[in-house]
Amino acid sequence: MAYDENIVQRIRTIFSNKNIIFTEKKMFSGVCFMVDDKMCTGTHIDKKSGQNYLLCRIGENDYENSINRDDCIPMDFSGKSMKGFIFVLEKGFQSDNDLSYWLQLCLDFNPQAKKSKK
Repeated sequence: MAYDENIVQRIRTIFSNKNIIFTEKKMFSGVCFMVDDKMCTGTHIDKKSGQNYLLCRIGENDYENSINRDDCIPMDFSGKSMKGFIFVLEKGFQSDNDLSYWLQLCLDFNPQAKKSKK
């Protein structure tokens, strides 16, 4: 499974600097970061374009505020977009400040997110 190690390391650094306890799982052609046993954020490489995406679980309210940005697209694996999940295009998280903004939205939503069934 290919993924951009640089992006993964940037996420690790930001989470560590915020004292966030997280685990990592390889999935979605990338790495998923779990916080409190819930999917929080992750990396993804689009198979068609080869572009790096940041997967963000931000909830429906922030989804509505973010999806019309030119650096966001719906998270869509099966022909149907997932509510509350977006992909941020690489241009939207090039700087550490931009990446930190998106990760904070994910962390803010995390306490409200439901755990996946095991």
